[in-house]
Amino acid sequence: MIYPIVKYGDPVLERPAENVTEFDTPELHKLIEDMFESMYAARGVGLAAPQIGISRRIAVIDCSAGENPAEKIVLINPEIIATSGIQTGEEGCLSLPGFRETVSRPNRVTVRAQDVKGEVFEMTGEELLARAFMHETDHLNGTLYISHVSPLKRDLIRRKIRKLAKAGEWA
Repeated sequence: MIYPIVKYGDPVLERPAENVTEFDTPELHKLIEDMFESMYAARGVGLAAPQIGISRRIAVIDCSAGENPAEKIVLINPEIIATSGIQTGEEGCLSLPGFRETVSRPNRVTVRAQDVKGEVFEMTGEELLARAFMHETDHLNGTLYISHVSPLKRDLIRRKIRKLAKAGEWA
């Protein structure tokens, strides 16, 4: 099932998501499958559960955008445990369609998370994968990428969104 992507302004995007406590259930497997399907339909490389209106600490990532099944990553209850280096590049978000800004992130990131069975694992990513780890973990903490841009740029984006909402083009 393809879920609609929740847009900026919805409160679910700005509050920390709840930890997952039950693993390896049919419901969890289905939700993860639906999250990948929703992410691919929206042409993203990462999706956090709050972006489909579900306040749970689950994120899916596929930097190959569906081209290589071996690159599918599921992070449940993730936490960033190490970062190094810096990369600066354009970043967008499925919950802020049409907006892209330059954001600095660590170039190398290690995340500790649980898999669908509840097993704890650690994974290190560089460049795009490091950016995705940070971006999706931010979502699970109630933070959007625009919090990493200057207050002036953030205000401009908010004003444009208010204008779109007023025109009925942001719902």
